[in-house]
Amino acid sequence: MLNRLLIPSCLALVCAAACGDDGGDADRVGIAAVCTADEDCRDFELPDGGVVQLQCLTQFKGGYCGVPDCLSSAECPLNSICVAHDDGRNYCFRVCDNKPECNVNRPADDEANCSSSFDWAVPAEDAGEKACIPPSA
Repeated sequence: MLNRLLIPSCLALVCAAACGDDGGDADRVGIAAVCTADEDCRDFELPDGGVVQLQCLTQFKGGYCGVPDCLSSAECPLNSICVAHDDGRNYCFRVCDNKPECNVNRPADDEANCSSSFDWAVPAEDAGEKACIPPSA
């Protein structure tokens, strides 16, 4: 009887760990979420215990909860990276494998794209990941 209960439970656990991207901290704190003001965005805790308030980046269509002026990906929530945007500033943007992951917290009118065409703020951190790049306002 125990084996009948244990096997399906183990399979469900393995599938949950292996299937799909959960977005981790990036989705939990709302990286890439639409916003109109900083109050619409959450804060997150850094590994060193510090707390950072996400800001509403209104230069992007629909707003974009993120971290401006990061110096490296270590300043970003887990599953987001520090991108050197073409507007001359660095931002923490959500990591992605495909476009739907970018829009967990965004409506269709303000979709972000999952792109590998960007510059890393710190080129040495480039691990070949893609990032959710929001449309400019």
